[in-house]
Amino acid sequence: MNFRELRFARAMEFTIQEINNRTDLLPGITLGYQIYDACSEVPMAVKVAFQFANGLEPFYNDTDSCSKSAAAAVPALVGDSTSTTSISMTRILGRFGIPQVSHFASCTCLSDKQQFPAFFRTIPSDHHQAAAIAKVVKYFGWTWIGAVHSDTDYGNFGMAAFLKAAKEEGICVEYSESYYRTQPRSKLERVANVIRRSTARVIVTFLHEGEFRFLLDELTRQPPPPIQWIGNDAWLIDPEFLRFNMCAGAIGFGFPRSVIPGLREFLLDLSPAQALKSPLLTEFWESSFSCSLKGSSEGARECDGSEDIRALQNPYTDTSQLRATNLVYKATYAIAHAIHGVICNDTQCDKSTKFTPWQV
Repeated sequence: MNFRELRFARAMEFTIQEINNRTDLLPGITLGYQIYDACSEVPMAVKVAFQFANGLEPFYNDTDSCSKSAAAAVPALVGDSTSTTSISMTRILGRFGIPQVSHFASCTCLSDKQQFPAFFRTIPSDHHQAAAIAKVVKYFGWTWIGAVHSDTDYGNFGMAAFLKAAKEEGICVEYSESYYRTQPRSKLERVANVIRRSTARVIVTFLHEGEFRFLLDELTRQPPPPIQWIGNDAWLIDPEFLRFNMCAGAIGFGFPRSVIPGLREFLLDLSPAQALKSPLLTEFWESSFSCSLKGSSEGARECDGSEDIRALQNPYTDTSQLRATNLVYKATYAIAHAIHGVICNDTQCDKSTKFTPWQV
């Protein structure tokens, strides 16, 4: 389980509760939500998109009216965290006019409003990050570099933007290699060997944290000479990479740290009984404490109530920076304000107002 992604999901849940307790935003209206796990995979993301559009339950229209079956199950959604899955989802949701607000999908391609008219985000396009990285490389006088990127929409478009900016800055690129986590191990080994044998000691990346983790593990087998990493935001702001000595001194751009009052207490206010109500929280509890909640699984020791969530140190409980988490917070509020603008006036909201997702 990706504990950071779980924190993102629960941050949305926290934000919705906060909005529902306010009297100045959607007064008298209670927002509901559904949380789905796309597992960072396109097939699952497509399935989730259809579930959002159609609802969980199959509906057979036995009347002459198509109004009910044609209505979207939700007016808007927050997500996804990756560009490729977000592209798959918005291609479907956009056909139904359902707005999608992502907190972490930064591919430059998603700025194309002709292709993705219903896609919005609270994270900047990688066009800006690529241009800024090229400026940094030029500033330090590094004119001979290597480049590695994920073989995904995020990595391919991000690196293409950087290479274009680097050329304009007079920077020479010795190599540009790509890798995706499901590709054969031989491809990863080849990329690692290119890095070991190259003369460029400065490497610019546009890598997902998963691909970068695999690459670092492979490089650790036969460490190359010291490398100056120019990181991208997908892994640079992830505290997990502090354990790799090879990353010491890495520079790049990230989102500013933030404080969300009340979020930490919300995340830690979780009991075994509450965890049992959600498959995701059950998995989190059992994997965190290496025990089995009653009736959930067999083979492990049974959780006895002595588990202390406040003693955990993992990405779920780490609220010291809240960078991307704050973008989830903003995305949720953006949707709430949009709905408010459709069904509310200066003083009150009309619960009976019928509106379409496209109006949001």
